[in-house]
Amino acid sequence: MDVKTAVSADVPAIAALWREGWMQGHGAAAPKSLTQQRTADEFLTRTKAHVQQTQVAWIDGQMAGFFMIEGNELYQFYVAPDFQGSGVARALMAEAETALGTGLKWLACLVGNKRAARFYEKSGWVLAATVPYEVETEEGPQVINAWRFEKRLGAAP
Repeated sequence: MDVKTAVSADVPAIAALWREGWMQGHGAAAPKSLTQQRTADEFLTRTKAHVQQTQVAWIDGQMAGFFMIEGNELYQFYVAPDFQGSGVARALMAEAETALGTGLKWLACLVGNKRAARFYEKSGWVLAATVPYEVETEEGPQVINAWRFEKRLGAAP
């Protein structure tokens, strides 16, 4: 697996993978109003806005997954369906944690996305709380209920 910083040419593929993964993991649990806003164009716009904070995993010329970091937050983390269950998620999480650096880090997981929550727990992230979490949409911020996972990375303080 080769992990590289995303470039503009990657945006359409990242947006498509993000939307597919979002629908797979969140579609059934998210409020209907949010699901309706999650169009292909919206993911394209959001990907363009976050491309500089995005790392992409490549295997044999295929996009296997990506992650986005915003400060101390692992903002997005997705693995392509063809690579799920192959160990790519575990390896990509290790890359994401390295990119996050040391200290207390966190991520938000939509309440109800049990598959992702199990993966985060297996990766050593701890469910710290259920919190209101503001998500971006083209129509402005929307608040959802999210599980906040935390993990202290690097050397002990």
